[in-house]
Amino acid sequence: MRKGRETEKKLRASIAAVVVLAICLCITTFALIYSAVAVEDNQFRTGTVAVNLNDGKPVIEEKEFLFEPGMTVEKQFFIENESTWDVYYKLYLDHVEGGLAEVLDVTIRDGEKELYSGKASELTREKAGAADDVLRLNERKELTITFHFPETAGNEAQSLYLSFDLNADAVQTKNNPERQFDGEVKA
Repeated sequence: MRKGRETEKKLRASIAAVVVLAICLCITTFALIYSAVAVEDNQFRTGTVAVNLNDGKPVIEEKEFLFEPGMTVEKQFFIENESTWDVYYKLYLDHVEGGLAEVLDVTIRDGEKELYSGKASELTREKAGAADDVLRLNERKELTITFHFPETAGNEAQSLYLSFDLNADAVQTKNNPERQFDGEVKA
């Protein structure tokens, strides 16, 4: 009989321990779930990236100039950050057509600082790098684009033309220390 009582006592102690452990597990689980779900007053917001490039107006009008060797034309334009954050930006020519793309030298400046210099055909989205500086929130930069027809261009440049769209890409500076633009992979 004594053996039966000891077994019964051990069984009750084991059942009590299991019940206490089950209650502790339930309380701990409830506390974890509540802490994960009940984080209040957190708000998430996405930003927008938008730049105004010269109010959508071309920097040079069709048939505005008849280029000849030695001629240089400077035109003013602007880029303005209308985003919700500071941005990195790059300027490039798109839809470049015509033989003058291989002849005309194009330079884009921010004051005295040169952002790009080379042939019009080389200022593509793929080849143009981001400007060295940041375009701050609501900042507007007045830029200059210069087209130069080299004096050394011969008769083979006669009757050629150049057509292009001046474009800008921008990306937020936040969480982008490598200045990566969409789809761009840095080596």
